[in-house]
Amino acid sequence: MSALTLSSSSAATLRADAVVVGVATSGSAGKAGKKASLVLAPGAEAVDKAYDGKLAATLETLGASGGEGEVTKLPAPAAGVKAPVVVAVGLGEATDRKEPVEPEVLRRAAGAAARALAGTKKAAFALPVQDPEAVAAVAEGALLGAYSFTSYKGKDSSAKKDAKSAPLAEIALVGAKARDKAHKAAAERAVVVAEEVHRARDLINTPANGLDPKGFAAEVRAAAKEYGLTIEVLDEKALTKGGYGGILGVGNGSTQPPRLVRVGWSHPKAKKSLALIGKGITYDSGGISLKPAGHNETMKCDMSGAAAVFSTVVAAARMGLRANVTGWLALAENMPSGSATRPGDVLTMYSGKTVEVLNTDAEGRLVMADALARAGEEQPDALVDVATLTGAMMVALGARTFGIMANDDAFRTAVHEAAGEAGEDAWPMPMPAHLRKGIDSPVADIANVGDRMGGGLLAGVFLKEFVPEDIPWAHLDIAGPAFNEAAPFGYTPKGGTGSAVRTLVRLVERTADGDLG
Repeated sequence: MSALTLSSSSAATLRADAVVVGVATSGSAGKAGKKASLVLAPGAEAVDKAYDGKLAATLETLGASGGEGEVTKLPAPAAGVKAPVVVAVGLGEATDRKEPVEPEVLRRAAGAAARALAGTKKAAFALPVQDPEAVAAVAEGALLGAYSFTSYKGKDSSAKKDAKSAPLAEIALVGAKARDKAHKAAAERAVVVAEEVHRARDLINTPANGLDPKGFAAEVRAAAKEYGLTIEVLDEKALTKGGYGGILGVGNGSTQPPRLVRVGWSHPKAKKSLALIGKGITYDSGGISLKPAGHNETMKCDMSGAAAVFSTVVAAARMGLRANVTGWLALAENMPSGSATRPGDVLTMYSGKTVEVLNTDAEGRLVMADALARAGEEQPDALVDVATLTGAMMVALGARTFGIMANDDAFRTAVHEAAGEAGEDAWPMPMPAHLRKGIDSPVADIANVGDRMGGGLLAGVFLKEFVPEDIPWAHLDIAGPAFNEAAPFGYTPKGGTGSAVRTLVRLVERTADGDLG
């Protein structure tokens, strides 16, 4: 990952290959007869001076609008700025220059600038960093934007091409004070969070032939050894002995057997505990209910929930958070074969409930149900599951927002607040009681699918059946934002995004503070 330094030097005098400044739109075209114009954000003063105070006017001439995430590059003046290139990144509409810029606006702007500087060795970021929150946002955004996945690039790839596309190597935060404890702590946290988001992204982007359940478990085992985590891996024999019918039912069709991994961080002064459960379908063909052509190519990402949970537990350990955090990774490959579960089969779950499987492509809820029931036995203060669970949630909320359901309104609010504090788009969703009748089964306790309408909500209703009633629980359906098939934007790359890692880390911090809603 890119190196991060805090610098008290002037943006104009710092030795770098590029200097990044922020610009915003002041006023609105056609509003009260005024024309929208560009204004420079705090931090750009020294660079503007080198342009004789005409940097904003020059950018306007080049067509810059100041819109969020817009990147404009221009040569630095012959004298006054040591970096040869100035990069202006849009912050959107300016309200009051004295008011701090919203952290997520800074995060996205820094990410857009970092992406635009691929192939660059060092860039000075002279964006507004008036307080530790702003330092964290700029650092996090730049680090998240400087990402690429090259593990499977061939050895004969052009070195020149690779150099031009390599992530920005070094990020210097101008105006952030290395000797300020709050600034330093904000930067250190940003490094850990970004590295763990990158860990999740790497896992998600790894093709299924490079990451099966056993391989995923090995990755967790290696990290557990490195960071002092506890780990327990249940293989197919242990799953059979333990009665994990959901995980086994999904994994039966594959030659790669399933796993249930428990990985934990505990702090000696912790007063609260949080259990996180992640869906880890390393490849989802749909099973016997095979997905149609065109819907299979990205199904390596169906383990994004497990990747998020794993990365969060590691982050908690690296940050030394005063909370006991347990991650449960329900790992399986969903494949069609002679041994695969068939539509109409009945599975006996870990909880003892029986489930009629009407659609083998609704497999995530089956592995999650077993993991939820097992995690609940340890009586944590709260349970949170994370899953790329339903296409219906994407229909409801689009590709950039995940849904939050819960059995406790206060806890759902706490999770939603954590997402907002972390800068991730999320929305609280209901679980109407009347939907429960839709998954009644004539032959088993419950069916794994029901009415098509409200399918995302119905999946939450199904999972609720396996959660102890006395434990606050939230379900995060990250099907939309987990994998970006469109063009990169802000700090979000194409491919695996690491969705929910930042929300979960923030939730662990709130757990450490005793603030679970």
